Order: sequence, then structure tokens, then C-alpha cells
Amino acid sequence: MKGLVIAEKYYLEFGAPMIKEQFPELEEIVAVGLTGSGSECYGFDDDTSRDHDFEPGFILFLPPEEVVDRKTAFRLERAYDKLPDEYMGLKRNKDVSFDTGRHGVVRTADFFRGKVGDAEGILSLERWMTIPEHYLLEATNGKIFRDDVGAVKDIRDRLSYFPEDVRLKKLAGALMLAEQASNYNYERQLSRGDTAAAQLAVYEYVKNAISACFLLERRYKPYYKWLFRALNDLPTFARLRGDFESLISSGNSVGDAVEKRSKIRAINAVLGEELRRQGLSDYDGLHLDSFAYCVNGKVKDPSLRNLHIMSGAE
Repeated sequence: MKGLVIAEKYYLEFGAPMIKEQFPELEEIVAVGLTGSGSECYGFDDDTSRDHDFEPGFILFLPPEEVVDRKTAFRLERAYDKLPDEYMGLKRNKDVSFDTGRHGVVRTADFFRGKVGDAEGILSLERWMTIPEHYLLEATNGKIFRDDVGAVKDIRDRLSYFPEDVRLKKLAGALMLAEQASNYNYERQLSRGDTAAAQLAVYEYVKNAISACFLLERRYKPYYKWLFRALNDLPTFARLRGDFESLISSGNSVGDAVEKRSKIRAINAVLGEELRRQGLSDYDGLHLDSFAYCVNGKVKDPSLRNLHIMSGAE
């Protein structure tokens, strides 16, 4: 059973009754759910996930101190700590302190401030451009089990995806860097016989081409260790996983280089097809820098559009 399902069952069986019986005044104002950095929050957990930081648990999101004071928050934390130590064969880590753990009691404002730098998730275009995508995903993944007043839901809705101008600027940067890495740096390093540097160029191509895939699908890119797992869930680009894996795992002999060039062209063709489908370019070639300039031209905000074309790339 997936960790997110276990978390919700644990809450319904033990957490909800605890709140109802011991803190009835909080029942309608405390949001409950599980979101964040754990593999279970992405739905990516498996047997390997259970070797560390994997336990039954959930987050209790508290409103500001003027609504729920520190004393009450401390009592709620102690009550949470007293929930059963074991559930469905999983043991809890009881070393959880206020406002720091993946599970337990946290102020809503502190949670979102820690992820995106603003307690309400209200971000300027400049701020949207600087937050790593995986933090935005950690703020919006998982599931909220209960939120009567919608305090957490409203923030998550605001953060659900990039504003369109930000998406386009980041996409332009990813396309430009992918082109630079593949058709320029890769070939130059091969000509020097520096196969290690050539492989780094291929890695940069793959990293940025995958970023473009997520941006085209309007989905946040996860932390790097989940990148290929999450690629499986992209309807348009899941078929490219094998080519991406081959590019970063194969060598750079003459024969390998020929094969890599072929795979890069095939990937670029798929990216180009989707860029044209979304009306972002009418260019019919395979050079991603040409697509990048077209995409950058679609950015409506002049100050954002006029930033360096690679300013949005990670």
C-alpha cells in the first residue's frame, strides 16, 4: 500500500478522533494532509523507500498564533506524539519537534514560507523565476485530507503552476541550453578527444531537454533523483525516456557518437512537434535555439521578455 494512502488511513483512524475528542475547537480550523519532500508525497514510494524516514504520519497545519496560541499548539503536538507508535507494519519516528518535521504540527505560514519564501504563496514574477521547481512541487504535491476553511488549499491553488510568462521564459532558457550543450559543446569536446567533457555536455543536454518536457506538459520538475520516474507520467514525452537514458549511460566512441546524434535529433523532433502544436513556434527544423527565440518572443511582460534568454534556466 502506498504511503499516502497509509497516511490518510492513519489520520482517519487515529488523528481525526484525537482532534475531535481533545481539541474540538480546532476541528474546523486545522488543515490536515501530507505534502513535502518524501517519496510518498509524490506517489513514488516503493520497498526501497522504507529503509529511512518512512512512517505513518501526517501534517497538522495551524493558523496564526492569534487564532491558535503557542500553548494550544504545544498541547496538540504532544497529543500527536502519543498516537500509536506502529501502524500497518510501519514504526513511527518519535523524534519530531515543532515546526521542523515532515510530520506533525506546523504553522501553515511557516510551511509555505520554507518552501517558496512567502507565507501566503503570493509571488512576484521575479520570485517565481528564482524558486527551484522541486520546492514548488513539494508545496503542492501529496494530498490534503481536510481543510474546512480552505487556508491551505487556497495557497496550493496559487502555487499550482507557473504563470504563463514564467513558463515560457524558463522554456526558452532550457531549449537554448540544450542546443548549446548538444550541437555546440558536445561536438567541440569530441573534436578535442575529451570524451569526459563530451559526456558532461550530453548530461547538460538531457537535463535541459527533460526540463523542456516538463514545462511543455505544464508540470513541475521534481528533485533530480525522481526525474526519470516522473518522466514516465508525462503523456507526450514518456516515450523519450529510453533515449534519454541511453544518452547519459552510453560511451563516446565514434559509433556511440553517431548513435547519440541520432537520438538527439529524434528528441528534438518530438520537442519541436509539441512546440508547434502549442502555437509557440512555426519553425520546422531541429535546432532548439531557433525554437527558444520564438518562445521568448511570446513572453508578454516586457521586463521579463527582455531578460537574457537563458535567465530562467536552472
